[in-house]
Amino acid sequence: MEAFLKSALSASAAAVVAVVGIAHIPAAQAQNYPTKPVRLIVPFAAGGTTDIVARAVSDALGRQLGQPVVVENRGGGGGAIGADALAKSTADGYTIGIATVSTMATNPATNPKNPYDPLKDFAPITNLVNVPNVLTVNPKVPARNLKEFIALLRAEPGKYSYASAGKGSISHLDGELFKMTTKTDMVHVPYRGSGPALNDTLAGQVTGQFDNLPSSMPHIQAGKLRALAVAAPKRVEGLPDVPTFAEEGLKDNNNMAWYGLVAPANTPPAIINRLHDAAVKALQDPAAKRRLIESGAYPDGNTPQQFSAQIKRELELRKKIAQEQHITLE
Repeated sequence: MEAFLKSALSASAAAVVAVVGIAHIPAAQAQNYPTKPVRLIVPFAAGGTTDIVARAVSDALGRQLGQPVVVENRGGGGGAIGADALAKSTADGYTIGIATVSTMATNPATNPKNPYDPLKDFAPITNLVNVPNVLTVNPKVPARNLKEFIALLRAEPGKYSYASAGKGSISHLDGELFKMTTKTDMVHVPYRGSGPALNDTLAGQVTGQFDNLPSSMPHIQAGKLRALAVAAPKRVEGLPDVPTFAEEGLKDNNNMAWYGLVAPANTPPAIINRLHDAAVKALQDPAAKRRLIESGAYPDGNTPQQFSAQIKRELELRKKIAQEQHITLE
């Protein structure tokens, strides 16, 4: 009997050790993470704001992690192709991606066939940067400021137009939100990307455009575009005479674009925390910070919980715009 009890106790102890050992495997992996290069999916083509942010941060992030962070551009579908690839990646911390207003909010809000769920398929890490948006018009437009422009639109509904990067894009929904908050009517003219939209605004083929500030800034400073308002917490350095939307009484329009880091859902929390801490330190890297600021981006570095809440707010806003303005990509 004594021998039997010893044997049973030994077996039980071994079972406990086995269970405890299994429970600690993920923690051990997280503690050693990363042991190989990390892939960073950029859901847009090279050269755009998303790509600029990713490449500005990737080197510094790699130094903090002790492994290279390799940027991989997976463009198409307004960011949906790259975002879907990330959502379907292994949740081990070795594939992460850039999340944008397009991938997390406008695509899901306007496309019923969007292949992923922005709230369930990703684990937020941190918002890297915020980028101001701007409303510009061609200098030939007889409005010197936002109040005059709104008065012009109300006096002649449907006469004036705005360009966007395409149906369902951020610039499209920003234009529709402006129409909602100002109770005005403008004709939406969609293009295949923000570049062609900007070119036709410069040429006077369309009245104006809602755009990221970095791409419009050189043309504003050259006098080829007139900036009427910016979406930012305060007036932008270099444009001291251009008010924010909030200053003009349009707080709902005072939303900046943002570019953050996410991982596939179910990535271990310890790895998320490791990536978050490394990203926050990377944003403080002098070279990375300087490159971001020069491109017109404001470094952030909020917590995973704060970034999650930010994504939810943006999605709710974009859904509201899409529903009220009947915008769908079906």
